[in-house]
Amino acid sequence: MTQPPNPNETVPGHDSPLDPQEAATMLDQATQQARRKFQPNPPLLNVFRAFVVLAAFGSLWLSVRGQHPYTGPSGWAIAIAYVLVAVVIGWSASALKRSGAGVTGPAQRARNLGIGVLLVGWVLVYVFQGALYKAGAPHDIVYGLYPATAPFFIIGLAGAANSAGREDWPMAATTLAVAVVAAVAAFGGPIDCWLIMGTGLCLAMLGNAAFTVWQQRRSVVRA
Repeated sequence: MTQPPNPNETVPGHDSPLDPQEAATMLDQATQQARRKFQPNPPLLNVFRAFVVLAAFGSLWLSVRGQHPYTGPSGWAIAIAYVLVAVVIGWSASALKRSGAGVTGPAQRARNLGIGVLLVGWVLVYVFQGALYKAGAPHDIVYGLYPATAPFFIIGLAGAANSAGREDWPMAATTLAVAVVAAVAAFGGPIDCWLIMGTGLCLAMLGNAAFTVWQQRRSVVRA
């Protein structure tokens, strides 16, 4: 007489059933590996960004230091800033492209929409600067306080709201910190606001990089 199969017995030629805890662990490991591979803001990039903004804002600060009356940053300092920003944009675009590999459908559309809104907002901030110039605002506002702080204050808040909506809390904290730095830097006046912004942005990006590395190491230890 044939005995009924034992549900606890392993069938020859088949693997044993996967324990739910093991499955959860494997899923968590795969998720953490994917996040490290497709990280749009890898720690090394944020460290690079940190020292780039420090160099860019530092050169702008050096070019206006001692100006009386205030006339705004010199051409050489602006050129240095543009070159450094272009390098960062190139690296950031490459990282963003890798992080979006394989992402399609509503998630991709929402991601692109968020990036598009932030880019439009960044452009409009400088359009408003033109309005200030046309209205006859003094140079220390048009070429000092406003361009040094306003873009980062406005886009920082928008970026924080966008990141919070996606539950990306590290980026939400970083962009909110950028907005706070911009608000504080405005009290430094048209000259020192450049130095305060450069220092504050550098620290915010280094903090984000350090937190990302800590998260990655903790996930490895847990695995």
